[in-house]
Amino acid sequence: MSDIRKKLIEVDLPLDEINNESRREKSLRHGHPSTLHTWWARRPLASCRAVIFASLIDDPVSCPDEFPTEAAQQAERERLHDIIRGIIVWESTDESRSESLRIQNEARYEIARSIARSYGESPPKPDDTHGVLRYLHDRAPTIHDPFAGGGSIPIEAQRLGLRSAATDLNPVAVLINKALIEIPPKFAGKPPINPNRTIISGDVSWRGASGLADDIRYYGRYMRGEALKRIGHLYPEAKLPDDTSATVIAWLWARTIPCPNPACGVIMPLVKSFQISKRPNNQHWTRPIVDSHNKTISFVVQNHDTDVPKQGTVTRYGVTCIACGTAYPKSYVRKESMAGHMGSQMTAIVAQGNRKRIFLSPTDEHIRIALSAKPDKNSILQQKIPATTRNVAGTSYGITHWHQLFTKRQLTALITFGDLLAGTRDQIIQDGADTKYADAISTYLALSIGKTTQGCSSYAWWMPTGEKIAGVFGRQVIPMIWDYAEVNPFSDSSQNWMGHITWISKVLDRLPADVNHGMSRQMDASVAIRSGDDSVIVTDPPYYDNISYAEISDFFYIWLRSMLHDIYPELFAGIMVPKQEEMIAAPRFKTDVQNPKDRFERLMSDTLQQIHEHGNADYPSSIFYAYKQQEEERGGRSSTGWDTMLSALISAGFQIVGTWPIRTERAVRLNSMARNALASSIILVCRERAYDAKMATWRQFVNELRSELYQALRHMRDGGIAPVDMAQATIGPGMAVFTRYTKVLDIDGNPVSVREALTIINQTLDEMLAEREGDFDADTRWAVSWFEQYGFDDGEFGDAETLSKAKNTSVLGLVKSGILESGTGKVRLLRPSELPKDWDPNNDDRFTVWEATHHLMRTLGHTGEDAAAGLMHMMESRADAARDLAYRLYDICQRKNRSQEAWEYNALVQSWPEIVKLAKSYHDISDGLKSYY
Repeated sequence: MSDIRKKLIEVDLPLDEINNESRREKSLRHGHPSTLHTWWARRPLASCRAVIFASLIDDPVSCPDEFPTEAAQQAERERLHDIIRGIIVWESTDESRSESLRIQNEARYEIARSIARSYGESPPKPDDTHGVLRYLHDRAPTIHDPFAGGGSIPIEAQRLGLRSAATDLNPVAVLINKALIEIPPKFAGKPPINPNRTIISGDVSWRGASGLADDIRYYGRYMRGEALKRIGHLYPEAKLPDDTSATVIAWLWARTIPCPNPACGVIMPLVKSFQISKRPNNQHWTRPIVDSHNKTISFVVQNHDTDVPKQGTVTRYGVTCIACGTAYPKSYVRKESMAGHMGSQMTAIVAQGNRKRIFLSPTDEHIRIALSAKPDKNSILQQKIPATTRNVAGTSYGITHWHQLFTKRQLTALITFGDLLAGTRDQIIQDGADTKYADAISTYLALSIGKTTQGCSSYAWWMPTGEKIAGVFGRQVIPMIWDYAEVNPFSDSSQNWMGHITWISKVLDRLPADVNHGMSRQMDASVAIRSGDDSVIVTDPPYYDNISYAEISDFFYIWLRSMLHDIYPELFAGIMVPKQEEMIAAPRFKTDVQNPKDRFERLMSDTLQQIHEHGNADYPSSIFYAYKQQEEERGGRSSTGWDTMLSALISAGFQIVGTWPIRTERAVRLNSMARNALASSIILVCRERAYDAKMATWRQFVNELRSELYQALRHMRDGGIAPVDMAQATIGPGMAVFTRYTKVLDIDGNPVSVREALTIINQTLDEMLAEREGDFDADTRWAVSWFEQYGFDDGEFGDAETLSKAKNTSVLGLVKSGILESGTGKVRLLRPSELPKDWDPNNDDRFTVWEATHHLMRTLGHTGEDAAAGLMHMMESRADAARDLAYRLYDICQRKNRSQEAWEYNALVQSWPEIVKLAKSYHDISDGLKSYY
């Protein structure tokens, strides 16, 4: 290949659109790869797609012959941004739509075009779809994620037509990636083999993995029918008051322990809340009935809260007996449960209705049937939960084995579905499939059983607001659930068997149809990187001890292994998920000579070194990093995750050339900004540091930093980057300067640390934002200084007068300008909501940038972008400074922990591109009217 070319990701991204799509993705379900099987902390597909594309595309600055001027380069950059804006939209992944397929093929062609440019070749023609894919197979580097996890990065590499390699130490993750990128291409375009398949004639064929999806639906229904024959009697229908019957969705239960009060002696139910439905037109409660004579408690379901306790019997502090009112600490519950005295009691039955859920009181028959289940003891999986785990709350209450997280009826159901899988595979072969195809279908059916375990567990719970069952993993731990929901897998409601089959088949229907094959293997990250020389690394590594993947994935592994060991003997060779090699800072790694965090940092540093040595030097490596900064004293030094990661990258020989904040949370989370919880992840873009890199002095570093950061700051603001992301994004160009040298020496000749460099970068950013104040009018400069000290609170008139002289204005003038209130020896800046609603900038003889910013902010918040655009149109060119002031005021609010004001300034800047676009339409209309008249 020719000289290394700068890639688009090193220069510019349409960050706002990527963030918007990443946030939107959280509400997407049908066909989304995340619904194939549970995995934790997946990166948004939109951001992965954008990062991979931008990592392979030449930035126009690398093509001076094609784009000789800065204007031409910017125009080409904007064209590439438009392609990114197209591919990141979820709807564009549906290749059954011709427009979506066109968008994907356009992106694939652009990648081929950049690669051909590097080789001095001509790419295939844009309309030669198969030719482009062949070219990418032959010439494009493999995209490798050595921490593949849930597969977001590998599947998006494959969607872009690239060869995709997914490696992970965790067998559950490897299986998920096999199901996403390895199995489907092997059977792409193949018709289904089931007897009820739709016969397609003519030139029309089964697209992608849709034939495989059709077979999964068929054999999923087949398994349901066979399971119903075997265990259907354990899932009786509910008898309704009108003597008709209805299918039960769920049975609600409460755990119980004996009340220690000798005068009481009842079996206490442990309930968080007695309300079981919060739907406005269907609210229901389960009311406890205390029989003091017989020392029992029963439950009656009613649609009003009369005589229902307002609070449950369990709080974060302890429990209260519903019979005698005595309160006990949680330690008593732990003691009783450890002694084997914890039981359970049915509290309600939920049935399917025509239009709404039907809530019924428990019956003796339903209780008897539930307790009659007798799972085959020889089939119960007896694996232990790691004694050191912090991720299964039940271990504090006597839960020692994974099978204890399931009721006997749930174990019976899961064992039955597992036993049926082998017979179903035989049936698939009998229907005409070869063993490889039968194994493929069996893999997805086993994943459906894996999904079923989430809702078919006594740690699943009932959601009164949505009237549905929530699975075990709402978070990356298994919390203690006091009142749980037992699903009916044969119903049509949430967490049912056919629901999981449908989710999986929809994922296959949506996978890219005509792509290069992918590879998923179980490998340690460092070994995998060494074995994949010249791959482009795009990865999302673990973050200290944020998630103990190996421990919590045992929940699924024990079931998957029992079903798939013969199909994937190497993958499921171990009794449990490998843990000793896992690269996290888990407490189980603590020894007398080893700190788990030190171990993690060493392993991470070794992995980064392998990426540096074996990655493809023609392309940048991109690392998603989502560690929340927090100070910690270790060995007399203060450390943060950022400090550690950047230091490790530098030590490995990398230069950091970009940092891009990818946010999946809404801006309303700004109230947590003091806890560094704004950005879900930061993409670190890394290049190999020049082999002839030199040392630099502190002064040289600062001078270059100011020069390059100024240009980067201007570019990012022009690109509409939100203030909330500015500090993180400027780390990229700042560290690009710092890491281009082998060392930066301070005035005493000592190496400047990464922490010190970050401090200098942040200080320089603050200075640059403050310098823009010199371009503001005197009234605005006064308001900024006052705001920094007082915000919108009262301050002394004398202080205001003194400051006004320094800023060449006056308090009286500030009052006349309409931004200040003065009286009784106090002054106060007017809040945006207090500004006059009929303000006209063209009739204001003392126009200030402060007014412009806050009127725009008020109008945006109260009326929306259209009205704000109208106001911007009236301001004309004077509006530009308002955005600069919003950045400056956000920076002040961030440092002063003024969350609400920060949110408002950030919202204005985030909306700025759309407001400008709408304001431009006002200009176009105005110009048209002028020409007309």
